[in-house]
Amino acid sequence: MAVQFRDYYETLGVPKTATDDEIRKAFRKLARKYHPDVNKDKATAEEKFKQLNEAYEVLGDPEKRKKYDELGANWNQPGGFQPPPGWDAQQPGGGFRRHGGGDGGGVEFEFGGTGFSDFFEQFFGGGRGQSGFGGGSFGQRPRGAERGSDVEADIMVTLEEAFHGSKRTVSLRRSNSDKVESYQVKIPKGVHEGQRIRLAGQGEAGAGGGKSGDLFLRVRLARHPDFTVEGSDLIHEVKIEPSQAVLGGDLQVPTLEGSARLKLPAGTQPGQRFRLRGHGLPNVTGTRGDLFVVPQIQVPKKLTEREREIWQQLAEIRGAKS
Repeated sequence: MAVQFRDYYETLGVPKTATDDEIRKAFRKLARKYHPDVNKDKATAEEKFKQLNEAYEVLGDPEKRKKYDELGANWNQPGGFQPPPGWDAQQPGGGFRRHGGGDGGGVEFEFGGTGFSDFFEQFFGGGRGQSGFGGGSFGQRPRGAERGSDVEADIMVTLEEAFHGSKRTVSLRRSNSDKVESYQVKIPKGVHEGQRIRLAGQGEAGAGGGKSGDLFLRVRLARHPDFTVEGSDLIHEVKIEPSQAVLGGDLQVPTLEGSARLKLPAGTQPGQRFRLRGHGLPNVTGTRGDLFVVPQIQVPKKLTEREREIWQQLAEIRGAKS
């Protein structure tokens, strides 16, 4: 199936030789700029934020980046983009969205509103086409009524949606039909990475009077410029001055609800974790995870003459104590 190639390097504004750190910094900078809760042009920002997330989902993962670079070797060849040999429905970590039909048949599905492009879903979605018939295994079909295959797709969910819960419209078109079917999907509060949202009876149609399969949307939490996720906990890295680490002081740190105050103790060490209880994501029990703040000491690259003098004096004092 022909799809439009996505230039993820261009999306993040980095060269193909960019380091992992340069890619991460570019994503965070742009994601802050286009985060829907910050940007005034909400509609444009939402679309741009999804594109940035998709690009970082691939380029931020060494294995996916390697596969992507193989795909992109001849992306502008005559006749349009075609994947290199070996990238087919059996390709691990990707594949066409074809379901059912142990004899090679089945129906191909196109999704909309999931937050991912056709290009990503085809080559980096993973897990599609693995569900078999509900009534039996491939190659040994039971006689009579046969349940339709389940259909599975990824859905990008922002941390804000996971925190508050939301409703999304997802569309589906079967390759054997021109009809586009739209569904209101409830994103439950506290949804986590990998959790599947089930739409009963919305998968592939059954045969011989059998029931239709189900549609499963597998949650992929969107990358956030300020937080990484560990279960129900959020991790926030913050840069501090050496003086703050030595003397301590108050910090205002972002949360999903606004901001919170953290009191840094004197003698804070690089990478030390500080817990703000109850500022993480909700879980299935309704309780909240925690927010862990991780200071990273920012060493100045340039000093004024006065600053150099003071640092030299401190070094001499520290040396005299040792």
